[in-house]
Amino acid sequence: MGRQDDAGRTYDVVLFGATGFAGRLTAAYLAAHAPKGCRWALAGRNKAKLEQLRAGLAADHPHCADLPLLHADADDPESLRAVAADTRVVATTVGPYLKYGEPLVAACAEAGTDYVDLTGEPEFIDQMYVRHHEAARASGARLVHACGFDSVPHDLGVLYTVGLLPEGVPLRMTGIVRTNGTFSGGTLASALTVMSRPLGMVRAARERQRVEPRPVGRTVRALPGAPIREQGVWGVPLPTLDPQVIARSAAALERYGPDFRYRHYAGVKRLPVVVGGVLGAGAAYGAAQVAPVREWLSARLSPGDGPDAARRASSWFKVRFVGEGGGRRVVTEVSGGDPGYDETAKMLAESALCLAYDELPDTAGQVTTAVAMGDALTNRLRRAGIRFRVVEERG
Repeated sequence: MGRQDDAGRTYDVVLFGATGFAGRLTAAYLAAHAPKGCRWALAGRNKAKLEQLRAGLAADHPHCADLPLLHADADDPESLRAVAADTRVVATTVGPYLKYGEPLVAACAEAGTDYVDLTGEPEFIDQMYVRHHEAARASGARLVHACGFDSVPHDLGVLYTVGLLPEGVPLRMTGIVRTNGTFSGGTLASALTVMSRPLGMVRAARERQRVEPRPVGRTVRALPGAPIREQGVWGVPLPTLDPQVIARSAAALERYGPDFRYRHYAGVKRLPVVVGGVLGAGAAYGAAQVAPVREWLSARLSPGDGPDAARRASSWFKVRFVGEGGGRRVVTEVSGGDPGYDETAKMLAESALCLAYDELPDTAGQVTTAVAMGDALTNRLRRAGIRFRVVEERG
């Protein structure tokens, strides 16, 4: 594998989908925090909206007045190839990714361009591995999916906790997620897409299993688990993308030990909330199977809509990790503000900057945040206000 020569590229980072809800927040974060000399640009299909966004950024950050605006359209693969060929890293917020994402992944894999996104769609990630992993390995591109709340705090939180446990021993890990955050129209559309395609998700996972190498001499499992009582809350199995991402990091990194097992939960304080949550999730899954109902639900929020600044300012997340192995028990916590948007924009932007600027392991192909960026991204997020801390240690 060999990365393409970056010397002739105009940009360090291009943000695609900059005028959507998550895109605008990511653009604002880059305007405030991109290092001096960073060559970055906004990309999208609507020039008027891009100009309006740039003007808004320049009002607070005058250096953004001349920010380059690039034409890129998910339905125009040639425009995506042109963008990918002229930058070192592309960050995209354009979802649902199953519908809009593949042409950009293909363009980056071909051009040797690093790629980060916000997908929480397992079927999309598995399809992209099967179709583009080898091309990315050959070109040197790093394709890093799920660089927002799905799944950065979980993937890096487990990596952080593993580093506090003994080496070379079986490790058991439990993650418990608590948050009061809400969601945007784009997130709702992606979630409904995922729930409406259970068979497609299974097929994509099986196809990936047929072609993906497995760790030799080591065992890695992400277990569904039964409900638990831990850290003062009830833990309800949480069927998100996060355990799959964590398991792939564990399969790639020997530091996770010879036998690594992970369980993932939503944490709630009161048992009636557990029951209500389970019933609500079942109702949402059933509704997603009926196309007219799914379309009606999706229309309740447009892709550009989301919680306002006041609502985001009151939102928070906390993820506790309980790790055990070699006679030692460690409890850690990753926490921050609004998970779905403010912190997700921060995670996506810092992931792109990390790939563009930091000294990182020599990787290529489709890789996780822990494998591609690891401690470098953790350190960036800590400096940006996301907390990684030890709660308890024994043994």
